[in-house]
Amino acid sequence: MVIFAAEMRKERMDQTKMIMKAVVKGLQEKKGKKITTVDLTQIPGAICEYMVICEGNSQNQLSSLSDSVWDIVRTDTGEKLISMDGNRNSPWIGMDYGTVLVHIFLPEQRSFYNLENLWADSKITVIPDMD
Repeated sequence: MVIFAAEMRKERMDQTKMIMKAVVKGLQEKKGKKITTVDLTQIPGAICEYMVICEGNSQNQLSSLSDSVWDIVRTDTGEKLISMDGNRNSPWIGMDYGTVLVHIFLPEQRSFYNLENLWADSKITVIPDMD
């Protein structure tokens, strides 16, 4: 029974990492800027295992970024979006994949909420822009 539980945890972690890679791929495809991943796996009581944060230059780009993430995550992993907050006129779009939360901001809102600082005790990785 213990071996089975360990295998299940590993399988879930592998799926979570696949989702993260697909999210980053979707953001890079539409030129998302300042992509950052936040590893919350070592934070007791965290709301998810990972967060991916990025920004776009306009509300239209935010919509394109979220559409791209939705398409690529679905295609590459088969994972379905649990919920999404924000719309085409929002300065912040949040996407919930259960173990992975995605935050897509306009620069002003990202600076205001400063999520990376809120989770500064976690492992934060900055992904270089694809210019």
